[in-house]
Amino acid sequence: MKKIFNIGFFITIFSLAVFSQAVKTKTITVVTEPNSTVWINDIKRGTTDSKGKLAVKLAAGKNTLRLRAIGFKEISQSILPTQNGEISVVLAKSTDEAELSFQKAEVELDKEKSSKLYETAIKLRPKYAEAYVGLARVYSSMGDSTSALEAIQNARKIRPIYPEATAVEGRIYNADGEDEKAIASFKRAIKEGKGIQPEAYTGLGLLYKGKAEGFGAASNFAEETANYEIAAKELTTALGQLFGSEPVLYELLGGIYEKIGKKKEAIGVYENYLKLFPNTNEATTYRSYIVQLKKQM
Repeated sequence: MKKIFNIGFFITIFSLAVFSQAVKTKTITVVTEPNSTVWINDIKRGTTDSKGKLAVKLAAGKNTLRLRAIGFKEISQSILPTQNGEISVVLAKSTDEAELSFQKAEVELDKEKSSKLYETAIKLRPKYAEAYVGLARVYSSMGDSTSALEAIQNARKIRPIYPEATAVEGRIYNADGEDEKAIASFKRAIKEGKGIQPEAYTGLGLLYKGKAEGFGAASNFAEETANYEIAAKELTTALGQLFGSEPVLYELLGGIYEKIGKKKEAIGVYENYLKLFPNTNEATTYRSYIVQLKKQM
């Protein structure tokens, strides 16, 4: 079967169901400026649409909402347990040159230009930890792991406990093939986040997925299966912490189940995707996956 995604996360119906039962959830709709990035408890959850709206599932109880939009001041505020439905947030225009440069860097597609914008933001605000993390991501994508790790170290000098920075450090090590250092960083990020750090769990999952593929290429099928199972576990945790909000996860988990011969589980993943995202462009492809797998069974 032709796969429609190249990178992503994993999820199982069973584990997500268990997570939903264990954690009481609610759904709110954030209403603010269009194309605003939304974080819940420092976990990025998406971007508002052209009308400034984004529906987000979150754990019941007190949460922290953070919003960022181009040209506006970033804002954080509490979501009280009693708040439900729509939550409207008015953003104020920003005149802070460091913040504006940082915002431009975040959306700039040219990596060189993006790095320069981050550097400008840091020059204007030397203790801009978020800009250092953004700079690290860009350097890493350019293959400059030395500069990327230096940027992470600078971010940590400003903010010693910084789960996102530590997760990015793990990704840098992983990209360089330093598995043990990557695993240590991802686990540290999870510890710093008090168990909540989906980027780090995702990093662990993708790392073990890579290991599984290596064992498969060497015809070591027992280790291949074992590492795929670990990958699925780590990535399922990430998905649970994201409340199943990333559509790309389903295809990859289905693919891994197909690889290890778990056709029934693969069908379940695709069916769960269709329940949650029935009107996407990929829905037809998933339906065809299900038909083919049922024929194979």
